[in-house]
Amino acid sequence: MYTGRLRVRLCFDGGYHVMDEAAHVCSDYRPTARQLWKPPVGTVELGIIGCKNLIPVKTVNGKGCTDAYCVAKYGSKWVRTRTVCDSLEPRWNEQYTFKVFDPCTVLSIGVFDSSGVFETDGPRDATRLDLRIGKVSVRISTLTTGRVYKHTYPLSVLSPAGLKKMGEVEIAIRFARVSPTLDLVHVYSQPLLPLMHHIKPLGVGQQDMLRRVAVNLVAAYLSRSEPPLGRETVLYMLDADSQGFSMRKVRANYFRIINVVAGVMDIVGWINDTRSWKKPMATILVHALLVLLVWFPDLIIPTLLFYVFAIGAWNYRFRSRVPLQHFDPKLSLADTVDLDELDEEIDMVPSSRSYEVVRATYDKLRTLGARVQTVLGDFATQGERVQALVTWRNPRATGIFVGLCLVVAMVLYLVPSKMVAMAFGFYYLRHPIFRDRTPSPAVSFMRRLPSLSDQLL
Repeated sequence: MYTGRLRVRLCFDGGYHVMDEAAHVCSDYRPTARQLWKPPVGTVELGIIGCKNLIPVKTVNGKGCTDAYCVAKYGSKWVRTRTVCDSLEPRWNEQYTFKVFDPCTVLSIGVFDSSGVFETDGPRDATRLDLRIGKVSVRISTLTTGRVYKHTYPLSVLSPAGLKKMGEVEIAIRFARVSPTLDLVHVYSQPLLPLMHHIKPLGVGQQDMLRRVAVNLVAAYLSRSEPPLGRETVLYMLDADSQGFSMRKVRANYFRIINVVAGVMDIVGWINDTRSWKKPMATILVHALLVLLVWFPDLIIPTLLFYVFAIGAWNYRFRSRVPLQHFDPKLSLADTVDLDELDEEIDMVPSSRSYEVVRATYDKLRTLGARVQTVLGDFATQGERVQALVTWRNPRATGIFVGLCLVVAMVLYLVPSKMVAMAFGFYYLRHPIFRDRTPSPAVSFMRRLPSLSDQLL
């Protein structure tokens, strides 16, 4: 009889999904192992009809021309149309079908100019690249089941001279559901990434490294396909350069945050108007609602949910009438971008610009960094003041706060909570003639608390 030891190594790599594209335009969240794939919930039928009003992107024998082809990518499936030579209005009329496993994904369609058809005028380059003409991204969740969308999209690219319109592409798309409606709704309650990402998560550095490796592998594989796809085409379709620094995107994201906060600011403004009695009848109704909710607290949650429903039903009238959403130059600030900032965005790392340009950019970033430093310091100061309430850094202030907490606790033990809530509500909504214009005692007290900013060198 032979006895020994058997070593077994379990590999769970197939339970992860390695993204090869940016998260906001991801087209697939399935795990790597096919055994873990779930049945598709639908299919997307894409018809690439053609392009209109393309501009010449190169010169051949003294004549401007464009040799356009189209690439579509969804999930792990890549498709490429034939190349239409020397045409500013190419027609392909090709149709493709993609399986959909998650409706909250994006289908990408890009148009490019083939560099290998004719010999172009000018200096010869052994590594001539296919020029990008534009790209369209369609989110599957915005498509109505069974409806055919036929639409023309503008094609634009960012050039050193600014936003440049390259032409238009015409596509037709339809989403067909192959699973029951409840299965499609059930997908929205499932985790976005596979289970292994939650059991043993990958770090941010690991994800970035894996994405770079995946992009290189996909580019190498498609370069050997027939017809081949150049590396520059794959990188553009995968948004591989979308993580680079861009002052334009910084400002665009800032305005996006402002638009999100605007809803909260509207609520704060409505509360201030109610407190100011600008509309006495509305303020009286708010008092009545306050009394109702205080004496019947079980109605608070149903009232809030009904209010959210009313807001959603009201906003249904103002929903977007655009058949399919597309890149918004106004939201992207592409129409008003500064040429220096655009040159900085297009420049690669390490920079190839002159010393003076790099120095000017560095000084601009230092100015921006100083503002960010001030804002971060203000946030840290407010947080440290809250901590100082109970850390006895200011013994007198902490003593006042702790003693006040004891008094309030005793009052709340003795007085019914409904009476306290009623008194606080009426006090907060009191008429302006009974209020002082100076900051409240609580705000004044918080502003006097110490922080650690005085200990910074």
